[in-house]
Amino acid sequence: MSLTARYLESHDIPTVILGSAKDIVEHCGVPRFVFSDFPLGNSAGKPDDLESQAATLELAFKTLETAPAPRTTIQSPQRWTTSSDWKLDFQNIETIPQAEIKKRRAEFDRIKEIGQKVRDQTADN
Repeated sequence: MSLTARYLESHDIPTVILGSAKDIVEHCGVPRFVFSDFPLGNSAGKPDDLESQAATLELAFKTLETAPAPRTTIQSPQRWTTSSDWKLDFQNIETIPQAEIKKRRAEFDRIKEIGQKVRDQTADN
């Protein structure tokens, strides 16, 4: 996404990236970045929380309008929880039951298989 934003910007289309992997997004050098200190996959706000999502979108628009310089990063004031303990447990293999790991692996393998079929069909056309 970061590289796409850079491409669009080079063609005079302004962009704002919403993300929660600050080090990666900043390394790519995007023009405007709204960082949410949330678990990966939740950079547009908390799931099922329209207020959080609307606030994130509003901050993105404000960043688009007011970014003072290239490579501007704005940190969202929102917090995932009142404690930062979620960072210790999020996707920590030590805390995930074996049955859940097996289920996630099977889903990952199923998605890879679908992707391979699409890739094969695309190559044939």
